[in-house]
Amino acid sequence: MTTDTTDREPVLSVDRLAVDFQISGAWTPAVKDVSFSVDRGEVVALVGESGSGKSVTSLSVLGLLGQNARTRGAISFGGVELLGLGGEELRALRGKRIAMIFQEPMTALNPVYTVGRQIIEAIRCHERVTKDQARARALELLRKVGIPEPERRIDSYPHQLSGGQRQRAMIAMAVSGSPEVLIADEPTTALDVTVQAEILELLRSLRKDLGLAVVIITHDMGVVADIADRVIVMRQGEVVEQAPVRRLFADPQHPYTRKLLAAVPRRNAPGRAGEPTEQEDTHAGEVLRVTDLDVEYPGGLGRKSFKAVHGVNLTVDRGRILGLVGESGSGKSTIGRAIVGLVRATAGSVEISGRDVTHLKGKELRAFRRRYSMVFQDPGSSLNPRLSIGDSIAAPMVINRQADRSAVRGRVRTLLEQVELPTGWADRFPHELSGGQRQRIGIARALALEPELLIADEPTSALDVSVQATVLRLLQELQERLGFSCLFISHDLGVVQSLAHEVAVLQHGRLVERGPATDVLTRPRSDYTRRLVAAAPVPDPDEQAERRSAWRAMAV
Repeated sequence: MTTDTTDREPVLSVDRLAVDFQISGAWTPAVKDVSFSVDRGEVVALVGESGSGKSVTSLSVLGLLGQNARTRGAISFGGVELLGLGGEELRALRGKRIAMIFQEPMTALNPVYTVGRQIIEAIRCHERVTKDQARARALELLRKVGIPEPERRIDSYPHQLSGGQRQRAMIAMAVSGSPEVLIADEPTTALDVTVQAEILELLRSLRKDLGLAVVIITHDMGVVADIADRVIVMRQGEVVEQAPVRRLFADPQHPYTRKLLAAVPRRNAPGRAGEPTEQEDTHAGEVLRVTDLDVEYPGGLGRKSFKAVHGVNLTVDRGRILGLVGESGSGKSTIGRAIVGLVRATAGSVEISGRDVTHLKGKELRAFRRRYSMVFQDPGSSLNPRLSIGDSIAAPMVINRQADRSAVRGRVRTLLEQVELPTGWADRFPHELSGGQRQRIGIARALALEPELLIADEPTSALDVSVQATVLRLLQELQERLGFSCLFISHDLGVVQSLAHEVAVLQHGRLVERGPATDVLTRPRSDYTRRLVAAAPVPDPDEQAERRSAWRAMAV
């Protein structure tokens, strides 16, 4: 293990921490001999793949592990040993002196209470104040974390806020007790690049204003380069390397660290060619044409309707990948869903292989749907948990009565081989697979009918960098081998540049720029694209510092 030591007095120390979980009567190690410290005002990043022990380590600090867990070692906070503290003693620390921001605010926040009520409750747990005083403090906190119209939003329920606003509300609750240590578990996962930049800027300002020590858990090496002072790399429950952020990126010592950094898509690397190659030119012709597309969601209970897509025009040629990027709410996913018929177009047309599918219905629509398919963002919820993965892959063929049972089984085996999974896994169920493996099943199912067009909606947004790199390589190889066209929807600009031939940029449901991927993402023409590109963190601390300054100037 490569380490870096300092002589400063840490506010939090973890010494030889080990955590085991009892599973089926046997103790299984999750964290092994982990040691690190965090100084006051320092940001320490815990990085590593899923299952590396990052979150288990952080939950150990606050005593939030389940009853089937046992811990050994020591965790010291301000001279107080945390392991072995009773419930009352821990509750006095949680939220007041050590706070946590959870990965998914929609599940961490109570859906039946307003965000204001939840922040007020957190304040009154640790301070003897009246409800009015706590409400005034909650308003101040919402204002501090940048929630627009805090006087109105304080009475909003979590589902009435955007993802970025929910995360800000979570941060407001976390800092309500003026903690000394803030643990942030994947605080920007699945947020678009501009909201992510705003959340990181907020954490940076809170650290400066409150003198917070921050432990940030993330798999995004761009986020690490943007905010961390020091990095701790974990693998299979162990710390394999510790170093200041600049040293780690410039000269990683452990092979696993080098592997993690090598897996990160880089926007300064050459992208795929913007012009068709000679091989692609032999398959020329439009597979997808979207013309003057409008999508409007009807209002309800006296609310006005909302127009999500305004007159969008797009084309995807045969054998090509078009990346569709933009902030949350820009209309990316709505366009993808309108193309496959999951959302009805209000105006305009969608043509696939020269056929207008906008108004197809019934048997005619079902027959034509064989030509296109979709890979969804979350394979965990898009796969039926009651079906084996073999049955999930076979479902499109069975529904369309494409082949007999033996031919379907053979096709399932072929598809599993194509997505690089063992054919013997056909009888397994989705919960037995990792996130990356489930996403491969989603791709296999989408390719079951050999579609001409694939719509991929954020297929790698929640995956670790190494798993993401594997899925992207697989998708690119399959696309080149099978020749299908693809509309690839993503907020990760590095991923889009590495995969797509062309990029289209959406803002508030309108197309603002389109062109070859490398041109758009390195030499953007519109102000909006420039802000979008500047907001995306890159895995280089020095370059990221320059980009942060440029983004701040644009955001003013």
